[in-house]
Amino acid sequence: MAVAMSGGVDSSTAAALLKDEGYEVIGLTMHLWDQTQDGRGKFGRCCSPEDIHDARRVADQIGIPHYVINLKKAFAEEVVDYFVAEYLKGRTPNPCVLCNEKIKFDLLLRKAEELGAKALATGHYARIELCPANKKPRRYLLRRGKDRNKDQSYFLFSMTQEQMSKVLFPLGEKSKAEVRQQASKLGLRVAKKAESQEICFVLDDDYRGFVEKRKGREISRPGEIVNREGKVLGFHRGLYSYTVGQRRGLGIAAPHPYYVLALDAERNRVVAGKKEELIAHGLVASGVNWISFPRLEGEVEALVQIRYRHPGTPAILSPLDKERVKVDFKIPLKSVTPGQAAVFYLGDEVLGGGWIERAF
Repeated sequence: MAVAMSGGVDSSTAAALLKDEGYEVIGLTMHLWDQTQDGRGKFGRCCSPEDIHDARRVADQIGIPHYVINLKKAFAEEVVDYFVAEYLKGRTPNPCVLCNEKIKFDLLLRKAEELGAKALATGHYARIELCPANKKPRRYLLRRGKDRNKDQSYFLFSMTQEQMSKVLFPLGEKSKAEVRQQASKLGLRVAKKAESQEICFVLDDDYRGFVEKRKGREISRPGEIVNREGKVLGFHRGLYSYTVGQRRGLGIAAPHPYYVLALDAERNRVVAGKKEELIAHGLVASGVNWISFPRLEGEVEALVQIRYRHPGTPAILSPLDKERVKVDFKIPLKSVTPGQAAVFYLGDEVLGGGWIERAF
């Protein structure tokens, strides 16, 4: 059994629990990203030297082998370049989903298998179950973690049946408080370690600065800020500086606040309007991956979550083609953002999910 060890309390506890249960465990830590800032060597928060050190110390403490896997090139190409390209297209990306899909449950899983492991465990708060034997064909199901406040199933919608057959989530039935208590009980050095909520490779949440540093300031193509009718309201400094729902930083003198309604990459325009204009009655999602069934054959009612912390809204899903679905909200939503993930739930079961192409 291989465990993806980030150096945090969750993955460390997962490794310790599996070792206590009698599994032959090896720890794998991904080295994903190095960053140089102000002429000094400085590491980002993706498996920083401190995190790698913490993971190694925990592995030594619980008595398991530990390996550091260099995946920097793949991470830069598959996740970071995607992140930058999406912003330049006027979309707001979610790199965590792609990191799980392309790096953790693809490259790292394959590396685990090369080292002789039969499965890969992670510290995600989610659950994988094999549906009952009387259901044909049998499929692996993805469910929310027991701790709704820490549930991470939203980031896992792209998992395939093959991946799910080789992945374990030991913390899926536990709450965060229980995990910290367990870590303290086991005497793990990281039991009280804080966790970051930011994107790991972007320092100080400065997305605009990161994109400019990655691509150069020449990408800053100023353009018009217009309303829905095309009337010019002001000027922007580059589409990647804005996201749907944003209010601050538009620089529009008006008796009422303006919000970003859409980003028109083709015409290099920011479309702005009043708060009530942010309301959408539905969305179209592309790149859809289904977990509970092979494909969507007809209309299905589900709860749709359009952001990680979004509580979800009831909607009707209708197939458009093999990888696209139309989502009609029963209650209109605001700030539906192209580039973000839309994940579909039935109770605590993840039916599937896709990428928001557009709102309507």
